[in-house]
Amino acid sequence: MKEPIPYSFLDLAIVGEDKSFKETLNNVLYTAQKAEVLGYTRFWLAEHHNMPHIASSATSVLIGYVAQGTNTIRVGSGGVMLPNHSSLVIAEQFGTLESLYPNRIDLGLGRAPGTDQLTAQALRRYTSFGPNDFTNQIKELEQFFQHNSDDVRVRAFPGEGANIPMWILGSSTDSAYLAAELGLPYAFASHFAPNQLQLAASIYRKNFKPSTYLDKPYFMACVNAIVSEQEGEAEFLATSFYRMFLGIIRNDRKALQKPIPSMQGQWNDQERDYVLGMTSCSFIGTKEELIPEVQRFCDVLEVDEVMVTSPIYDYDKRNQSLSLFSELMKDVKR
Repeated sequence: MKEPIPYSFLDLAIVGEDKSFKETLNNVLYTAQKAEVLGYTRFWLAEHHNMPHIASSATSVLIGYVAQGTNTIRVGSGGVMLPNHSSLVIAEQFGTLESLYPNRIDLGLGRAPGTDQLTAQALRRYTSFGPNDFTNQIKELEQFFQHNSDDVRVRAFPGEGANIPMWILGSSTDSAYLAAELGLPYAFASHFAPNQLQLAASIYRKNFKPSTYLDKPYFMACVNAIVSEQEGEAEFLATSFYRMFLGIIRNDRKALQKPIPSMQGQWNDQERDYVLGMTSCSFIGTKEELIPEVQRFCDVLEVDEVMVTSPIYDYDKRNQSLSLFSELMKDVKR
């Protein structure tokens, strides 16, 4: 008998045109509360810096805000960009969160800076980061979370002995090999970097080594989802999403803009192909249209969980999409 596939939500805390940081952050909490009622498994927030239209830079603070305003949904980072921080600080921050909200905190770890190189230098206060440093930082973080003897001179309080699941996040095959080697759950950022998705999933499963965390691989893919009740409405709402990615490739980033009737005249052929390539792991349409597409995606990749992000300008339409995707996933099985 086939089982339902768990589904979760990634909120990028994108600031919309004519909207404030406060309004955006308040809506993050409202979205999390709605996701909890709808049966979403987890609600993650991503670390970005020096981006005037992204409000999730203080990721640990925002996780605490969301966890305080919800009751059962898991709340975590998708992810914390570990090279930006000392392992001790992250152990203390997430140890504090776990103490306040036991058995509800996830720690997704990324290698990228989540910003430009100049800002990364301002965050890290040093310029070099070797190929093995990320792995070493993860192992250091593991040590801080373990029960340590009294003769260990540097310990994390709160943090020591905390039950905090760690995830490896990635958008390439490098992260797949690392997650497999460490025996950790693996989340792939196919919502903006789909090219190596299938290969990375295969590498992770084939090379997975059982660990104290997992006895078998656990793979989650993140996708974009814009779901509507009326035919054609999702494509209209998606114009905000496409213009956001167009701004990225043009290096002309703006607040998430209101939807427009069509993308015709907004991009040239090369830009269109590039944006559509970056966003190829997107489900845009009515619930009925998308059920077979999502089922096929899950079947091909053998996903254990699906995470969605929904860059929709209008809050009500975004939350409607949240509801419709939840309904859709009740018809998707593994």
